[in-house]
Amino acid sequence: MDPKVAIDTLWVLITAMLVFFMNLGFGCVESGFARSKNTVNILSKNFIVFACSTVSFWLIGWGLMFGDGSPFFGLKGLFMLHGADNSPLTGDAYQGVYSAINWTGVPLLAKFFFQLVFAGTAATIVSGAVAERIKYISFILFSFLLVGLIYPVTGHWIWGGGWLAGLGMWDFAGSTVVHSVGGWAALAGVLVLGPRFGKYGPNGKINAIPGHSLPLGTIGVFVLWLGWFGFNPGSTMAADPGLISHICVTTNMAAATGILGATLTSWFLLKKPDLGMTINGCLAGLVAITAPCAFVSVGSSAIIGFLAGIIVVLSVIFFDRARIDDPVGALSVHLVNGIFGTLCVGLFAQDWVSPETTGNGLLFGGGTKLLTSQAIGVVAAGAYTFFAALIFWFIIKAFVGLRVSLHEEIEGLDIGEHGNAAYPDFVIHKPSYTAISSGSFVKHISNTPELSGKR
Repeated sequence: MDPKVAIDTLWVLITAMLVFFMNLGFGCVESGFARSKNTVNILSKNFIVFACSTVSFWLIGWGLMFGDGSPFFGLKGLFMLHGADNSPLTGDAYQGVYSAINWTGVPLLAKFFFQLVFAGTAATIVSGAVAERIKYISFILFSFLLVGLIYPVTGHWIWGGGWLAGLGMWDFAGSTVVHSVGGWAALAGVLVLGPRFGKYGPNGKINAIPGHSLPLGTIGVFVLWLGWFGFNPGSTMAADPGLISHICVTTNMAAATGILGATLTSWFLLKKPDLGMTINGCLAGLVAITAPCAFVSVGSSAIIGFLAGIIVVLSVIFFDRARIDDPVGALSVHLVNGIFGTLCVGLFAQDWVSPETTGNGLLFGGGTKLLTSQAIGVVAAGAYTFFAALIFWFIIKAFVGLRVSLHEEIEGLDIGEHGNAAYPDFVIHKPSYTAISSGSFVKHISNTPELSGKR
């Protein structure tokens, strides 16, 4: 085997493993930001979502995303890994089937595994936004549909040689392909589900529902920060020393300035440097730099990250005031900053960073052409993802239901959905809520034997 192919393959697989490890980070962040009574449910969702993603992407998602066909979706190579007779180790027999990804010379299975962990990340984003009130089976069904039929279509448009790629849109590692798509799907689910009981009270009151473990959430973000050094540099899909070094630094810089931007903004607006906002500031910076990491200077990455940190705090406040309940801030991190990061390519790109790719962005004398292509991509991917997801959420709601019962939501999904408790040796205090129920009347819920089922 060519030594370069061997080195490139090793690089791709190691970075793919780092992206896979991000599943642990998502599990820690989401469970830490949720209440203790829903910890088993959150962790179980983060386990099963990657299993669903693996099977769904293998069966149909990969072919729709990278198969040759139309500018809108792949038509060849569905059920892609169907036998060794077609030389899956080298991929030679697939040159005319998955031509959009022939630019990297690593084996077909390495390409598949690397793209699979990205698809799984998009599905995981949904988990946190719909936490603490969705039925387990409904989340499983939606995960199959997202990875099989929604994610790969927009992915084909941008990474599979589709119409947005032809238009000149660039998204190096997935601010739109992965993060915004996951965010749009999550937004649709949140709107159909409605807020958690007790989150919003009468007269516009917003009740804080703190997560049970900020230490767990902080650990999760460190895991995700590490995983992003696979996510972004690994998207070279080749061990290019100069480029992967540049991407590592731009990625880290945006995370660092994202932390600073969110901390300062929360300090100013909330009068305290809120750790939850600081955590999401790091993730916002990472999401925002994901699209432009290979196209912008280190200085520009610092600006992008800092702005992302400011944006995420403002976005969290906005969604709360709009009564759109997102327990972990996934919409603000992944959707809003996925959009912002994609547009940053059109603003901050410089041709010298990756010659013969994007050209210069608006702020460096390139005019509005690139920014226009990026904006069209944001709107197109958002419109398709949101409305397709909305249809799937309503179909699932009609046939199996989406939301657990009010009693189960108050008692916690761990026992109701799984029959397990994450912390069985601890006495869990259940707060009182005064909240607007699904009707127009006010209902008071307190910790009583009648409600809890204890006689």
